[in-house]
Amino acid sequence: MIRELYNVVQPIGEAQRQHVEQRTEDFICQAETIFGRRFARVPVLFDLKGRTAGMFKVVGRHGLIRYNPWIFGKYFAENLRDTVPHEVAHYIVHEVYPRRGTKPHGCHWKGLMAQFGADPGVTFQLDLDGVPQRRQNNHPYQCSCRVHDMSSTRHNRAQRGAARYLCRYCNDSLVYAPQLAMLETPMP
Repeated sequence: MIRELYNVVQPIGEAQRQHVEQRTEDFICQAETIFGRRFARVPVLFDLKGRTAGMFKVVGRHGLIRYNPWIFGKYFAENLRDTVPHEVAHYIVHEVYPRRGTKPHGCHWKGLMAQFGADPGVTFQLDLDGVPQRRQNNHPYQCSCRVHDMSSTRHNRAQRGAARYLCRYCNDSLVYAPQLAMLETPMP
């Protein structure tokens, strides 16, 4: 347990945050040159947690870019090179092609990433040991052929009636089976 405390990655500090903000600004300026138009500046937040290095998000009518300061802390150079242009490209594509049918990692996004001189890879495969993670509980669901573990996010959607999930093997509906969770709980 003590060893785990020493392995925790430290989030980036103020100087590195400013560097990330400047790189974000640089890519927005580059997009302005590419498209021959101005783009509004979006807030850049360092509040992302978990396994995601960055995210472009639209809240209402306004976009924002979120970065994970712990993943940037562990892989600063890699994230400046890959994550920053990745998220800026999402923002620019959203502004230039606002239709709902535009794919997040589609041809417009890939084309802009190429113009940025960045790798259009969608995810990174880096070791996140030491990066704080939020763990979701799993909830047992059953179909006619097996028991499935479902994340809390999907469980909540199913319970609200906002989603229905099917087994990929038998195509049967997944049904919440709370009695199975009690069987897996160890006795004190």
